[in-house]
Amino acid sequence: MAAFDPVQAVPFFRVPPGKAIPKNAVQYKASNQATGTPGGNRFDLVVGCDSATEIMEVASDFIWKTFQQEQKERKTVSQVTLTVESLDGIAYTANNKIHLNSDYIANYVGDVRFEIIGIIFHEITHVWQWNGYHHNARQGLIEGIADYIRLKAGLAPPSWIKKGSGNWWDEGYAVTAYFLDYCNDLRHGFVASLNCLMKDSYSDDFFIELLGKPVDELWKDYKIKYGSL
Repeated sequence: MAAFDPVQAVPFFRVPPGKAIPKNAVQYKASNQATGTPGGNRFDLVVGCDSATEIMEVASDFIWKTFQQEQKERKTVSQVTLTVESLDGIAYTANNKIHLNSDYIANYVGDVRFEIIGIIFHEITHVWQWNGYHHNARQGLIEGIADYIRLKAGLAPPSWIKKGSGNWWDEGYAVTAYFLDYCNDLRHGFVASLNCLMKDSYSDDFFIELLGKPVDELWKDYKIKYGSL
């Protein structure tokens, strides 16, 4: 199997010929606490800890680019870690530490390397995104922005629901990611501006401020466009 090139996993992120992947002050570390188990062994086979740290770095650069952030505008984070271990669910991030379920990796049917990379992009977005004063932003929006990053990186899996699906705009994950992509088409850089506004607070009125319409009206327009109202 050819060595994995993390840059090639992100169609929209390219390093000019002759230039190295940008370095920054953040340290990235990955560990596999499930080595010897089916999921831990599969992780080592298809990705491995060394490539995982490179993926985290490339993902961070892609997120900063998508959020249109210079270094002074980013969160101050010195280290981001990834731990592969047995746990409930698929993955979660807390205190700049990503936890990935080895049991999920073991049982995943499909391109598991592509899935792991997509999960890393989603989870590391939670490290860098703003979420309002005292985390008061809608949780569905937070998850939707993380999946929006995954979508724009070309890492949306075939299992995602189709564009236009969902019952409400802040349903989260792929539902909200596709809606945010629609909003970003209305105003280039919308998601970056929304994330910036969410640094100190959150209000649904941010949609009016940026797009001139209430979010519920934008959701209705989105559903009509994709024939799913």
